[in-house]
Amino acid sequence: MAHLTGESKRRYVAGMFARIVGRYDLMNDLMTAGLHRRWKREAARVSSYGLQGKALDVSTGTGDLVLALARCPGIDQAVGVDLLPQMVTAARKKATERRLGGKTAWALGDVLQLPFPEATFACATAGFSLRNMADLRGALAEMVRVVRPGGRITTLELSPMPGGPKSVLIRWYFHRLVPLIGQIVAGDRAAYTYLPQSVDRFLEADHLASLLRDLGLTGVGYSRLGFGAVTLHWGDRPSA
Repeated sequence: MAHLTGESKRRYVAGMFARIVGRYDLMNDLMTAGLHRRWKREAARVSSYGLQGKALDVSTGTGDLVLALARCPGIDQAVGVDLLPQMVTAARKKATERRLGGKTAWALGDVLQLPFPEATFACATAGFSLRNMADLRGALAEMVRVVRPGGRITTLELSPMPGGPKSVLIRWYFHRLVPLIGQIVAGDRAAYTYLPQSVDRFLEADHLASLLRDLGLTGVGYSRLGFGAVTLHWGDRPSA
């Protein structure tokens, strides 16, 4: 189903994540040996560095990036937006359990129509969600819109890897083992078959960087994490 586009993709992805919300965090821990938490902390650090004000995380899922942002110096409040009420409920519960309820806020919303005025946030992040967007360019443009001039956009995403032995090993893991783990742990092989297929169809790191520049961001760059399978991109909205 990774070939779907537009509204068909939006409906499929929403239904898929609604099915797996109860095992979402556990599966992320198992698939990455817990490293996704370190990557999200790094994304929050890069996104908020040198900035002050509110931070936004789009398609926030269970809210890990929001909690990481809430702990960053200079961030007054971290806001998470997701399309699914099940995810927002799980994220809000997690924030309360970790005593970050006062520094976080949650909203239902579509990244293609974010419910915020222009220039509301100091920074905005998207963690492992770009591959699932019905309109990637439109989603990134909305993130740029709600970040103030001088603010920053940061994305954390699985990316196609350059060829080589490491790429072969990672592809074998994602295409063979991850669907099996998904079937055993989450009871949903289809969802975790979609994951590696969506990576194969996603933009290479250089192409995503070019898209960020096309949207007007400056200082665009990226670094590879997770043995090269994960890419952290960043760029700044130009000052007025």
